[in-house]
Amino acid sequence: MSSAIEVTDTQSPWWRGAVIYQVYPRSLMDANGDGVGDIRGIINKLDYIASLGVDAIWVSPFFKSPMKDFGYDISDYRDVDPLFGSLADLDELIAEAHDRNVKVMIDQVLSHTSDQHAWFEESRASRDNPKADWYVWADAKPDGTAPNNWISIFGGCGWEWEPRRGQYYLHNFLKSQPDLNFHNPDVQTQILAEVEFWLQRGVDGLRLDAINFCFHDKQLRDNPAKPVAERQGRGFSEDNPYAFQYHYYNNTQPENLAFLERLRALIDRYPGVVTLGEISSEDSLATMAEYTANNKRLHMAYSFELLVPELCAQHIRSTVENLEASLGEGWPCWSLSNHDVVRVMSRWGGGYNPTLGKTLHALVASLRGSVCYYQGEELGLTEADIAFEDLQDPYGITFWPNFKGRDGCRTPMPWQSNGEHGGFSAVKPWLPVPDAHCELAVDLQEQDAHSMLNFYRRFMQWRKSQPALTGGDIRFADAPEGCLLFERAAHAGGECLWVAFNLTDGPVDVVLPMPLSLVEGHGLQGAEVQGECLRLPAFGGAFLR
Repeated sequence: MSSAIEVTDTQSPWWRGAVIYQVYPRSLMDANGDGVGDIRGIINKLDYIASLGVDAIWVSPFFKSPMKDFGYDISDYRDVDPLFGSLADLDELIAEAHDRNVKVMIDQVLSHTSDQHAWFEESRASRDNPKADWYVWADAKPDGTAPNNWISIFGGCGWEWEPRRGQYYLHNFLKSQPDLNFHNPDVQTQILAEVEFWLQRGVDGLRLDAINFCFHDKQLRDNPAKPVAERQGRGFSEDNPYAFQYHYYNNTQPENLAFLERLRALIDRYPGVVTLGEISSEDSLATMAEYTANNKRLHMAYSFELLVPELCAQHIRSTVENLEASLGEGWPCWSLSNHDVVRVMSRWGGGYNPTLGKTLHALVASLRGSVCYYQGEELGLTEADIAFEDLQDPYGITFWPNFKGRDGCRTPMPWQSNGEHGGFSAVKPWLPVPDAHCELAVDLQEQDAHSMLNFYRRFMQWRKSQPALTGGDIRFADAPEGCLLFERAAHAGGECLWVAFNLTDGPVDVVLPMPLSLVEGHGLQGAEVQGECLRLPAFGGAFLR
């Protein structure tokens, strides 16, 4: 049995099938010697990034911020925080990246601001000022408790009391991140103006953080309780009370669709610019399909569906098939790691495993869609074990020791195996560089033809020559447990590729659907075709036609 997924593709903009490299500015490279990465550090490493064969970089927030959530709490949407540099540095980054044929996407955090943003400082001052309704304010219940039972992702009540107004304000994240009131048309108009500021500076795309959190239920209805058996959160700790509710009312409201269409109308005035939305809802796959429907909302969306704790071939297949079945003209984007979750080498590999790591690189880049790679993933970096006294993430500090937060995936890039702090900085960095990461440093891997880094480079260059992988349809076929087998077929009678992966720790024989021959040039090794059977080594993969 096989299942077919076919989507008509009448255009091929740059972002379809693109490889996007996520840069976490604090941790890529420190150019000014203060222990924190910066925009100048990104500029200095653009040659390295371009050598990876990626199409774009996504730069996590660099805006002015008190850094309570490391830039995802913005106090000025239109300026660069001095910690990272200046607007002139950002303009130079865009120009230098474009000179290397690398696009620049930036994070836009639209659902909330910092409590130090001028808008909130005005809004909190009284109930009758011009921005009084720019944030989500509500009266206390008669007994003084919060307006409803909504919970913050970072733990505890999602409401904070503000004595100056005698009301509560909503914060889906930290209490220093008040939620904007998108039911107010003036807020929507202002946010679109903030976005356009960056479009006019020449960015090529927007990664939209928590984009399904812009609207809340105007009736402030309580979220229903979730049974214990279903309290399995993606992207947050399972002992977090956030997992105790169905989040039907504090996010993913129907009004958001009209706002996304307003946003898209703005974006379409800047040809070539793409939107990539981060989705985390009760049914993220359905929301992704809805948010990319009819080519009038987001261009692409991604979720936490493949950022799960355990490696499971069946989960990967069912996730892709379920999304594709409802996606229509929408376009997916896949990732295995980012700045919010344990690194994939630790989650799925149990530690550094270059054989598995190479296969995972090839796997995620062989699914239909675009792909985001997180900095250091090309080196096979594992999750760093950060001592409590070195923790920076408020999420981890709150839930220690059961959940150590996100610092373990945010440690600085190791550039030099024998360099001070891995060559990242001349001074003590904001997070320590583990010794184990220095053993995987860029300078060592560049000298090893068989390293994960050099495999990554070879594979990404080879992938560019395979139209079936960058834009074709996908069709899964049955395979042994722990394995994936699917066909990628280019459009209009173009070439087809069959793709097979063994995600188990032993060799596996896969019965092929037809006579096929191995395709070379991608860097995966060890597969053999014997008649109608493909033999895959442990954690191996193959491409055939």
